[in-house]
Amino acid sequence: MRRTKIVEVLKSEETGKEFLVKGWVRTRRGNKQVSFIAMNDGSTIHNLQIVADVELFGEELLRRANTGASLAVVGELNQSQGTGQNVELLAKKIEVIGDCDVNEYPLQPKKHSLEFLREKAHLRFRTNTFSAIARVRHAMIFAVHSFFSLKGFVNIHTPIITSSDAEGAGEMFQVTTLNLDNIPKNDDGAIDFSKDFFGRPTNLTVSGQLEGELAAMGLADIYTFGPTFRAENSNTTRHLAEFWMIEPEMAFYDLNDNMDLAEEFLKYLIRYALDNCADDLNFLSNRLKEEEKNKKADEKSMELIEKLKFVLEDDFVRLTYTEAIEILRNSKPNKKGQFKYPIEGYGADLQSEHERYLVERHFKKPVILTDYPKEIKAFYMKLNEENKTVRAMDVLFPQIGEIIGGSQREENYDKLVARMEEMDIPVEEMWWYLETRKFGTVPHSGFGLGFERLMLFVTGMGNIRDVIPFPRTPKNAEF
Repeated sequence: MRRTKIVEVLKSEETGKEFLVKGWVRTRRGNKQVSFIAMNDGSTIHNLQIVADVELFGEELLRRANTGASLAVVGELNQSQGTGQNVELLAKKIEVIGDCDVNEYPLQPKKHSLEFLREKAHLRFRTNTFSAIARVRHAMIFAVHSFFSLKGFVNIHTPIITSSDAEGAGEMFQVTTLNLDNIPKNDDGAIDFSKDFFGRPTNLTVSGQLEGELAAMGLADIYTFGPTFRAENSNTTRHLAEFWMIEPEMAFYDLNDNMDLAEEFLKYLIRYALDNCADDLNFLSNRLKEEEKNKKADEKSMELIEKLKFVLEDDFVRLTYTEAIEILRNSKPNKKGQFKYPIEGYGADLQSEHERYLVERHFKKPVILTDYPKEIKAFYMKLNEENKTVRAMDVLFPQIGEIIGGSQREENYDKLVARMEEMDIPVEEMWWYLETRKFGTVPHSGFGLGFERLMLFVTGMGNIRDVIPFPRTPKNAEF
């Protein structure tokens, strides 16, 4: 008999039919006549109840079917006699695949803190919360590829090891095969990178954007979806040292085309989650309500399903950075000193608190901000005619702030070189990037979506370390 996943057994209406299921025991209870075993195989948030006759299987075997143990069960599907489930499996054969010492197993049938579970990341997939997050994460990965495939985009794998810094921030992890106990030096005392594997300094990528632009100059519409790395010593609930980025680049797109695509993309992903992850989202919504039940009304998060529908049901508001600054400068929180970072005027770098105010309190809709001062944006963004602002756009969401950042790219060779020199970007090392502006240049645009930021929004989790299987943060590279 072939194994049937528990999600399929729970959907089945074939009572009287025998099924083989395999999974892990969540809980076991019962009396001297019958044991009720809650079993889960990761395919659904819901457990399958196994009903086992004590006389048939013996107390010794059933004692081994404790929390954490893995079982194979053959049984007949029956309508459930109890509450909480529609069907149950009347066991005819039980095999203990793997025993679990209940005295050592850390995931006992009780509530565990998220901090504790991060220390048990090798086991946390067995919990309801993290199995739900994993299934939603998978659905979102599939939806990303589905969206771009339906629109005719080409997926490009950009380098993970690179010699360029796309952001110009310098917060990069170095890659080397040099002997750190005996580093070769030049005559002037500098590290002799000619002895290194690539013959030059290299790092883990912070973005696939620049290489994505190269591909878009021949394929028109491309996207990358890969790991990126930031050596930023930040221990916040919103930062990781290793995370995944989705970065489309489109030839012949201006800033308006870019905004249209970003809005369509986000709505597609959220609609996919609502249509395909209902059970997991309902569980995560209830988890969030329980977590915040003791908070004051004005401190509670928006209900998860309501928040997702909030994005779907509203057109995104579009306004310039200058307009946003005026709104923020004249807002009550700013005038009453309630912002941690007060807005004094033009040129301020907007923080999450400002972005959330615009979305949640002022417009009560998702917002796209455009035309930022050039001083606070990257070198590759196209300058507007007044030479003070760039054609950038940030998409702002409730409870999370910026979820997408993008721009129209500068396609003019001379303007791009001048901007690079102004920002101390090494022009000679970026010859390959500049050549795309010499040979058949075209207007083009793109954006980046941090996948874990999206996962925070879709799952309602409060810490980015809980939406990636094995988080990498300062002083933490376990598992």
